[in-house]
Amino acid sequence: MNPSRPGKRRRPGEERVDGGGCMPQPQVSSNAIAEASAGPPPLLASRLTPPALPEPLLLRPRLTARLDAGTAGPVTLVRAPAGWGKTTLLAAWARGAPEPGPAWVQVEEGDTGERLWAYLAAALRGVAEAEEEPAVPVAPPRPDQLELLAAALAARDRPVLLVLDDLHRVTDPAALTGLEFLLRHTDGRLRLVAGARTELPLALHRLRLAGELTELGPEDLAFTDDEVADLLVAHGAPLPATAVARLRERTGGWPAGLRFAALAARDRPDPQRWAERFGGDQPDVAAYLRAEVLSGLTPAARDLLLRAAVAPAVRADLADALTGRGDGGQVLAGLARDGGFLHRDDSDPPWYRAHPLLADLLREELDGLGDDERRDLHLRAAGWYAGHDRPAEALRHALAAGEWDRASELLLTGWPELVPYNREAAAGPPPPAPPAEAVRRDPELALAGAAERAYAGDGATAAARLREAVAAARSLPAPRRDRFRRLATALELTLTRLAGDHREVRDAAARLLATRDPAQVKSPDTDDPRTGEDADVRAVAGTALGLVDLAEGDLRAASATFGAALDAARRAGRPRTELVCAARCALLHALAGELRAAERTARAALEMPSCQGWSSRAECAHAHLALALVALHRDQPEEATAHLALTGAAGGDATVSAAAALCRGALLRDAAEPAAATQLVARAREELASRSAAGDLADRLLAEEADLRSEQGDVDTARGLLADRARAPEPAPVLALALARVELRAGDVRAAGYALPDWDAPAAADWPLPVRLGSGVLEAVLARRGGDDRRAGRLLERVLDLAGPEGHRRVFTRAEPAVRDLLAAHLDSGTAHWPTVSDLVRGADEPAERGPAGVGRALDEPLTERELTILRYLQSILSNVEIASELSVSVNTVKTHVRNIYRKLDATRRREAVRRARELRLI
Repeated sequence: MNPSRPGKRRRPGEERVDGGGCMPQPQVSSNAIAEASAGPPPLLASRLTPPALPEPLLLRPRLTARLDAGTAGPVTLVRAPAGWGKTTLLAAWARGAPEPGPAWVQVEEGDTGERLWAYLAAALRGVAEAEEEPAVPVAPPRPDQLELLAAALAARDRPVLLVLDDLHRVTDPAALTGLEFLLRHTDGRLRLVAGARTELPLALHRLRLAGELTELGPEDLAFTDDEVADLLVAHGAPLPATAVARLRERTGGWPAGLRFAALAARDRPDPQRWAERFGGDQPDVAAYLRAEVLSGLTPAARDLLLRAAVAPAVRADLADALTGRGDGGQVLAGLARDGGFLHRDDSDPPWYRAHPLLADLLREELDGLGDDERRDLHLRAAGWYAGHDRPAEALRHALAAGEWDRASELLLTGWPELVPYNREAAAGPPPPAPPAEAVRRDPELALAGAAERAYAGDGATAAARLREAVAAARSLPAPRRDRFRRLATALELTLTRLAGDHREVRDAAARLLATRDPAQVKSPDTDDPRTGEDADVRAVAGTALGLVDLAEGDLRAASATFGAALDAARRAGRPRTELVCAARCALLHALAGELRAAERTARAALEMPSCQGWSSRAECAHAHLALALVALHRDQPEEATAHLALTGAAGGDATVSAAAALCRGALLRDAAEPAAATQLVARAREELASRSAAGDLADRLLAEEADLRSEQGDVDTARGLLADRARAPEPAPVLALALARVELRAGDVRAAGYALPDWDAPAAADWPLPVRLGSGVLEAVLARRGGDDRRAGRLLERVLDLAGPEGHRRVFTRAEPAVRDLLAAHLDSGTAHWPTVSDLVRGADEPAERGPAGVGRALDEPLTERELTILRYLQSILSNVEIASELSVSVNTVKTHVRNIYRKLDATRRREAVRRARELRLI
């Protein structure tokens, strides 16, 4: 892309330089040098003008819009390390601004306060030509001069925009004292836009607290998939969408890295293959990172990053173990503070991970260390991981260090925790294979190598090493042979699951369970040491079977299987396997509508020590999705949205993707965006169908799409979606409920009643609770429409009995409009759930109509909080005496409040006061 856009011409002698932040260099004559020696150095016009833009230029409207919005406040800070496109963004924005445009100052290394203020004076005078020129001092101003300048700027009709690029180069805080004074005392007429690599010496904390600081960091400047695709097209190197996503992932969206990739890809015969292999060890990228990133670090920081490259992520105590120092936490926090090339997660203590391209470069430099030094690093890492219940990582480093005995021991003691449940990227090159002589002496060593390769996702190598181990184990004595058979079968189970062969997974799980000691099968709760081995087998086999059930869409079976595996993992003391099972149990509880169990299990999972760091993000994402669904059913949209934002790490899981789509679709629907909700749910349904043809979640997505379409008036399409499966002899309850809702919206009450599933039948006890509740509410609505108010009340009371213990609200507050009237009528007829129903009546209103705040203004004298409380009780059949008992007050107090309510509502009787209050949306 190279769109034409307004810009200032280059001066003669200036050359265009392609690169983020590189300034054009003016030609300087010998006469100019002579003149400069006679007095103060001249001001360079190139430092007062936005630099030339790289070609081709990629416009990024989302970022320029952020800058436009930020200039409504006093300070906008674009802060990121080298190569994140700060200067390019600021220059493109400044050149595209309406005349006269912002004042521009390019800060250079070595600028003193005097030199900086000389440029500030020139820049400010340049934008004040159309108005009375402010008295801008050319040297660091005295207090009286600052006050005169502040007064002159405050008197301007229009604010002055000032861009200071590379402001981090100012190392003397006193040089910016005057600028801070102007920002505080110009009545908002001076607005600063700064580009910097690090935090500024300005008092930004005060602006943050006041909400007057706009910040754009590396996460904002990082390219999106669409921007990467546009950049590649602009450079003549278009790639398929999958390759674009991979390239963005490999570069972390880093603009400089992407530009290097785009420039090189267009000269390659196979750009897609080259982009897949693009990394930080590319010569141009490596040279840039060394010059712009690593060269500016202290020796201690650079040494820590180099040694930490032995692991995919580190935390402070692991860094200390690798370096032998005690400053790991301080150094890591400092490196991560400016973002861009070292990221930290939100765990406690935090984990840190290098940018993918920087990690490539650091691993290359790590390979340049001596063999003894690298072996020592791996030994340190193996010891740390083994001591922190991370046997998989410990095994990888033990193998890399050639510590064969330790590798075998880690396999024997921690094999259930070596099973991979998520496709984690391998941390660097694979460790060397154990030598043949060591394998002949110890066949479990080959199993250890196979387990490490399976954990890294290298199934082919793992299978080869498994065959090697089996061949070497033929001469093992019987007791050891039984143990080997159990470990080998567990590894076979892992490999078949990774291959996606569900039938073979079930067969392998059966073979693994058959290795259990018969005595433990009969009495698994004894204190025999073999109890732990038995629990390990049940935990590993059960988890594998639960994952298969989940992939096949059988949520009930998966819930039971994961529950048993969770108990076994707890009994065996296997925290990682426990986390895998607990997170999925929480999600399955939430999908079943068992909100209390879901919340309890999810929060317990998130508090587990194993739910820390990048390696557990996918498991924690399952727990967060469970909490999002809990909040959704309890009609807490803000909390649901917050938890939903934390589920991205498990987005590749089909179950998570479908459940998240249901949750997001419901939130979009609540936000009055039914078209967007329909599109999202339909896309999720198609994606799930491409992975698994059937299952409970597929039915739920189909039902939700039909419900959304009928709600928007497209009843025919909704019927068409449900036609075959919802009218089958034994339709899925969720589909039958959806068809009943469609028929009701079409005005066919009889057809709606015929389609409605029997939610009170014995078999309905196994339905997801939201389906039972929705069916019960709809039957009550149909009964009331048929004139049978008494039956409607009885049905609603039973639904409330079911919903109350779990805290379900959404089924009432987001249901058909007739549900509010049904709830309100239920208050008059009497209910054992009076406080809940009273709250639901208000919650079922539209958000704009909820609560008394907006309505109280219609009354000459608003009701007090106590009067509102008693007003809610007036809807019931309780007498004044009973109301007084409920509120623990005297009967006379209640009577006094009732009289005040009547007076304020202009009513003479109880029923009239209630009717008037409902009209005003007070209840």
